[in-house]
Amino acid sequence: MNINETPNLNMENHKNYFEHPGRVVEVDDKFSHVMAITLDPTSDNKDGVIRCITSRTGDVAVSGFIDRSELHRISGESLEHFKVGDRIKMKNEEEIINEIGGDEFDFLGLEDPDIYIDEKTGLTHLYFTMPFYHKTKKHTYLICLGHAVGENLDSLEMTQPALLPTEKNNFENAKEVSIVPENSQGIRYNLIESSRHENKVYYSTVRVATAKDMGEPWEFGDTVFHPFEHQDIPWIVGHASPGPMLPKSFIDLGEGKMLGIINGREANTMVGKKTVYGMFSVGLFIYDYENGKIDWVTPEPLIIDSEARTITFASQF
Repeated sequence: MNINETPNLNMENHKNYFEHPGRVVEVDDKFSHVMAITLDPTSDNKDGVIRCITSRTGDVAVSGFIDRSELHRISGESLEHFKVGDRIKMKNEEEIINEIGGDEFDFLGLEDPDIYIDEKTGLTHLYFTMPFYHKTKKHTYLICLGHAVGENLDSLEMTQPALLPTEKNNFENAKEVSIVPENSQGIRYNLIESSRHENKVYYSTVRVATAKDMGEPWEFGDTVFHPFEHQDIPWIVGHASPGPMLPKSFIDLGEGKMLGIINGREANTMVGKKTVYGMFSVGLFIYDYENGKIDWVTPEPLIIDSEARTITFASQF
């Protein structure tokens, strides 16, 4: 593919995938919903971590719903069948959570994990969303990108968040990390899901997170994809979130470029005084990780789940 040209992907009339006939993750009656798998490459992708919803208040299709979650281990002998195991436990977890939330915020549990193995040290890094809900101010959240590190998934210690929203960055969210290679300067321009308000409408945006050290706090960078500015792409005009980057061993777009998966949502609609979310689907994007710029996003979605009510979310590739 010549990345200087717009790829001709006629995805509207051709299905580029097949849907698995059953459920990939086996759960018991403890959890009604599980999502967001990340697999440990050192286990030959037979072990990993998954987000499990422990309770849900409200309707997932309507703004204002609240999920409480836990991170659990998963294991399986094939990529088509996993079983949910014990909850992930991390040293220093309670202390870090209490330090961030204090007396003002209610912690909703860990969400949306991503595993990164440091090639130089062999250490396992686990990143995850840490959402806090204000106890007295309605619709007020503090959403951080958390981090833990250890020799493996059994020896993790939670550290200070990789990204902690503050007044300096307008308390914009930090979650859903996409990890990219180092650029020529030895810096990673990773991507995260963040947030913006336009005309009192909330948007999920894609933003750069600059990492000079994967184990130390990162810095917020520029917003590189804002749905509000892309009215010509209806499937992602409401919300956007970066998914996994596809390795160069799978598809190589040249030096400093990668193809990635991006999650998108159609525009919100108002039903009375309620904000109803649009349909979620999955597309592709080209990312210039040398300079921290998104070059292109698919004009049509790549995957639309026929069984999903509102959400189709790509996690592990």
